[in-house]
Amino acid sequence: MRDIYIVRHGNTFDKGDVVTRVGARTDLPLSLSGQAQADALAAHFSVSVSGFEKIYCSPLKRTRETAAAILSQQASDAYDLEALEFLREIDYGPDENQPESTVLARIGQDALTAWENHAIPPDGWQVNPQQIIAAWKDLFTQIARLPLPETGPATPVLIVTSNGVARFALQAANDTNGYELKLKTGAYGIVRVQTIDNKTHAQVLDWNLRPAPSDS
Repeated sequence: MRDIYIVRHGNTFDKGDVVTRVGARTDLPLSLSGQAQADALAAHFSVSVSGFEKIYCSPLKRTRETAAAILSQQASDAYDLEALEFLREIDYGPDENQPESTVLARIGQDALTAWENHAIPPDGWQVNPQQIIAAWKDLFTQIARLPLPETGPATPVLIVTSNGVARFALQAANDTNGYELKLKTGAYGIVRVQTIDNKTHAQVLDWNLRPAPSDS
């Protein structure tokens, strides 16, 4: 068996900024508070994880910068970040990079609640939930089939992505277990995968764990 740490990137806005719905077509870097969140993740994993077997992120700056911060605190610097397109983020269509008040006025509270609680995308958003779920399942299978050490626990895998995509990992595991689908900025979840009778089994061990900045 092998554990997967699924991390949401840090903030892209700071206090006082106009917060917009940042999606696949908006490539923002981490803000100052977002970098602090990435540094807190790095400090946390530097003492809780003894290296990563593989590291995946999206092509976007915010996920690459978060992953780079985490890896900067690991003992080895020989890691390669592998960017996967499906981890990029969803495309919010007409709501891309719009203030949240404008988004809410267009789609309504019921549609936003359906997205937050059940991952049902509002009209106009360019997202195929089944495709993303299938991509997560494929990645879980690839990771579950990585060679295991002869002795001792397997080294975990790190995945850094965005909120819109991360929520579907729970559905891919068929194990929402009452967890809130939304993954907070600078937070992570743990999914354990293994191959049993040639089938991949994924179990969500925890979700929405956010290290405090004081950890850094």
